[in-house]
Amino acid sequence: MRVLVTGGAGFIGSALSAKLAQAGHEVRVLDDMSRGNPERLRGVRCTVFHGDVRNADDVLTAMHGCDAVAHLAYLQGTQTFYAEPRAVLDVALRGILNILRGCEVTGTSDLLLVSSSEAYQVADQVPTPETVPLSVPDPMNARYSYGGGKIASELAALAWQRAGVLDRVVIARPHNVFGPDMGREHVIPEFCIRMNRLAAEQPDGIIDFPIQGTGAETRSFCYIDDCTDQLALLLARGHTGIWNVGTMDEHDIEDVAHAVAYRYGRQVKVIAGRLPQGSPPRRLPAMAKTRDLAGAQLAVTPWDQGLDATVAWYREHG
Repeated sequence: MRVLVTGGAGFIGSALSAKLAQAGHEVRVLDDMSRGNPERLRGVRCTVFHGDVRNADDVLTAMHGCDAVAHLAYLQGTQTFYAEPRAVLDVALRGILNILRGCEVTGTSDLLLVSSSEAYQVADQVPTPETVPLSVPDPMNARYSYGGGKIASELAALAWQRAGVLDRVVIARPHNVFGPDMGREHVIPEFCIRMNRLAAEQPDGIIDFPIQGTGAETRSFCYIDDCTDQLALLLARGHTGIWNVGTMDEHDIEDVAHAVAYRYGRQVKVIAGRLPQGSPPRRLPAMAKTRDLAGAQLAVTPWDQGLDATVAWYREHG
């Protein structure tokens, strides 16, 4: 199968490209490299198109002759939600419409749309199944530019599928994926980067470690290899619909801070701070639907193993 991966030089996109290439698929990557890094694709058997998902001609050129599209191109990072909502929505809306128009023009009939747990915002039900109602709780809060763009992308993709443009739309909602070289704007790399600085500034003793929120907030972390295993499964076997991607391995943020510090051989005193408005107190996906598709227990990389690899990368690369 010939697959186009948009955002394929990003953290998840590059790992998925490698996974698909290893499975024998012909992989094309479309990325403008504004946030993607071509070094992530070193050694990956793929064809790279340097282009912007907001440019219809770039999309058509990369998509021509493809059987399927895995659409991941987006502006990531919690800080970006708040600081650049216009850019987030520009990439989200123009991007998905160009992808859908490209499918219509080229006849590409399969779409794996990589959405996000942010589509759930603050979920009423935890563990959260794919069927809970979606909403934008406060349009005045710039945070919801990200989740709102993902919701709009899902609605658009399903509308084009209903109109007969696409044979299949598989919507994946990843939850808190982590691993080496995942960028800087997520909780684990932020903690690593903070420890790099604080450990150098204070070589001895317990380190005061500021965080956002009380530390009791939780996330369910999914190591990158497990995420791409699930995405590849959905591309191969998923039917039209919505699927959680992740694990039920839930950790509170204070414990994450201590776990990161432990890998520096240090102890920290966690200092609570203000939680950004709209940040959910808990994230835990219901995984039964995706697990049933796999037909067996989904592989889960042990938390300590995944965190060891991630912290080691950020200690080396800053």
